[in-house]
Amino acid sequence: MAVTAWSFVRLKLRITGNGLRGRTARIVVFVLGAVAAGFAAVVGYSVFAVPGLLDNPRAAGLLFPFGGALLVLGWFFLPLLFFGVDDSLDPAQFALLPLPRRTLITGLAAAALAGIPALSTLAATAGTVDSAARLGGPGAAFAQVLGIISGLVLCVVISRALTSAFAGALRSRRARDLATIMLAVVAASIGPAQLLLLGLVNRADWDSAASIATIVGWTPLAAPYTMGLDVAAGRVWAVPLKLLIVLVVIAAMLWWWSRTIEAAMSGTAGSRAVGRATRKNDNRDPVARLLPRWAPRSRFGALMARETRYWWRETRRRAALITLAVAGVFLPLSTVFGTGGAGAGGLAVLVGAIAPIGLANQFGYEGSANATNLATGVPGRLEVHSRAAAHALFTVPMLLLVAAVTGFAAGGPGGVPAQVGMLLAVYGFGLALVLPISVVFAYALPDPTTPFALSSGGGISKALPSLGAMVGALIGAIPVLVAAYLLGPVWTWVGLPLGAGYGLGAYLIGANLAGSMLDRRMPEVLAAVTTR
Repeated sequence: MAVTAWSFVRLKLRITGNGLRGRTARIVVFVLGAVAAGFAAVVGYSVFAVPGLLDNPRAAGLLFPFGGALLVLGWFFLPLLFFGVDDSLDPAQFALLPLPRRTLITGLAAAALAGIPALSTLAATAGTVDSAARLGGPGAAFAQVLGIISGLVLCVVISRALTSAFAGALRSRRARDLATIMLAVVAASIGPAQLLLLGLVNRADWDSAASIATIVGWTPLAAPYTMGLDVAAGRVWAVPLKLLIVLVVIAAMLWWWSRTIEAAMSGTAGSRAVGRATRKNDNRDPVARLLPRWAPRSRFGALMARETRYWWRETRRRAALITLAVAGVFLPLSTVFGTGGAGAGGLAVLVGAIAPIGLANQFGYEGSANATNLATGVPGRLEVHSRAAAHALFTVPMLLLVAAVTGFAAGGPGGVPAQVGMLLAVYGFGLALVLPISVVFAYALPDPTTPFALSSGGGISKALPSLGAMVGALIGAIPVLVAAYLLGPVWTWVGLPLGAGYGLGAYLIGANLAGSMLDRRMPEVLAAVTTR
């Protein structure tokens, strides 16, 4: 029997069905993904259809180019994060089959077009056809149909070509680590980006934006999604030119895909020969090699150096730090530049309450490796203090940056020290709550084999203690906020020592309590964080 594109589609559907058979968790995740894709399609269709309903060609001229370009860029970058989720699209699965290159490429493209992301994209962009029909009639609608179909093919071909070209690199652990970090950055950037976008919309120069949109509309990113608008505006001659631009790019991507598909099937695409690393002779004793020069030569220094390395090198911890940095820095920054500084101080206090959450499950990162500390008899207070100190090495500089930005926004350079004191107070009180929580509510984390590993369940119940600690830190900051209000201008001078002293006192109480609890509960903590 001849192998056709439909054969790949049926294979994809069969693999999907077999993967779901008898696996309730996968079925639930698949259904949730389908619901999310359907919701995205409805929202996208509604947004793109709004200019037509309002009979506003100017709004369509801004929304279609920028929205289309964002959509194509999403298809360009997301394969770097989610490659391997759909096994039927992995070229390596067909390495032993005697399939012609053209048949393989056509089949993989057809299978991708039959996927939920492609169908959701097509449904979402169909809203541009609705608007084009209302603004320019049947001719504009027909041109826009050509546009969204060619745009979908462009998106799929770009994503498959990129996946094929970097298949070998995407299978490496370093790529998975990078994907985890990129996901953390994207997730943490959503809120700040929304605030920044609102501020930019309020201050936008719409004439300049329209000029930029016209230029973007002639690029391959947005050309497919502006064809109907050209017909509605009387520029019918632009449709074949834009269609030609899209087809040329599709042809180039297909050529690139055909050049890399065989290497991707053998798992060598994107790989590079790695030479042997030469180590410099180091005659220092083992302790001197492990401890940085700034770390004290003691058990506290050794434990803090170990935790510092973990925070810098371990993927999940690094992702947590990046998430905190993105949210902590860009949330106040987006408020300062987007809304003129209104509410920046309050968001800075929120950042101070969020910062300690990285320690809410600090023992879960190492899992059964915590048995070493238990076997060697490390005192609980010493371990808690060393972990908090290592965490502070990364978070306190970020808090100082946030305080500087929001302090300048609130009252110039004179407001920076008081803002630093406020953040240190909130951060210290948050640590006082988080550290005991990390002892009582410790739980095991999944093995970091992929950036998409699922937890063992009960995500909401596990997140509640962290959420409670954040709310408690905000409540604990009330005395400092009241003092700042009552003292008025005097707070500018005394805010730093009072806030730092308040935070330090709260931290010492919470850390000593957590240390005593750890001495009593270390076997229970070890059992809780050990993956079964």
